[in-house]
Amino acid sequence: MASSGITTIDQNNKKVVEVFDTEEDLAVSLAKYTAHLSDKFAKERGAFTVVVSGGSLIKSLRKLVEAPYVDSIDWSKWQVFWVDERVVPKDHPDSNYKLAFDGFLSKVPIPHGNVYAINDALSAEGAADDYETCLKHLVHTGVINLSSLSGFPKFDLMLVGMGPDGHVASLFPGHPLLKENQKWVTHITDSPKPPPERTTFTFPVINSSAYIALVVCGAGKASIVQTALGKSQNSEVFPVQMVSPEGELKWFLDKDAASKL
Repeated sequence: MASSGITTIDQNNKKVVEVFDTEEDLAVSLAKYTAHLSDKFAKERGAFTVVVSGGSLIKSLRKLVEAPYVDSIDWSKWQVFWVDERVVPKDHPDSNYKLAFDGFLSKVPIPHGNVYAINDALSAEGAADDYETCLKHLVHTGVINLSSLSGFPKFDLMLVGMGPDGHVASLFPGHPLLKENQKWVTHITDSPKPPPERTTFTFPVINSSAYIALVVCGAGKASIVQTALGKSQNSEVFPVQMVSPEGELKWFLDKDAASKL
């Protein structure tokens, strides 16, 4: 596997940065990483709670639907969630569910009942409240772990991307939701990026994760990556810099995204 090198930035925060020569190499490594954690959690707790996002992330998961992983992963243990979702019908081109279904979920045998989409018949606020209720039920039944440190749900693996403005999930620069610290799932009706109505996990939930894979590709994101990884004089704090999980944070960067490091 071609890799331009692995740099451990901060041992205390368990932050690892891995740079790949191509997005193809990145996708190969991301599949291996995800499959390893799937095996680990399936054996340890009989379930693997995975959170995905939209954007180009699903494309980067494509190697999981190929050999050897499609046949070796115990898909029955997967429980799939969305870190954020656009409040549109599930068959709408803007739907993160549709993106994940078309590119990934329709190609692997995860039981339908283990896939937790928002209720697209509700308002943004209603859908967020409904999703939080669902998560609380799954914590109560032991499907999702609860963090002993934060009291928020502790997902096994969160697979997230980053927007060119440094946003993660639907948590945008300068938005009041960055400070939300009570709710598990909240809603936004004024997203600076269309569509305006979305649901999103809050930072306390994101940061209670056992593992976070932050997948960033493209030269258009190089300046934010430079700032986020502490190699810039930019004093602005972007949402991506607020990602700091209880467990491990691993950046998967292609060469273009890492070009200013």
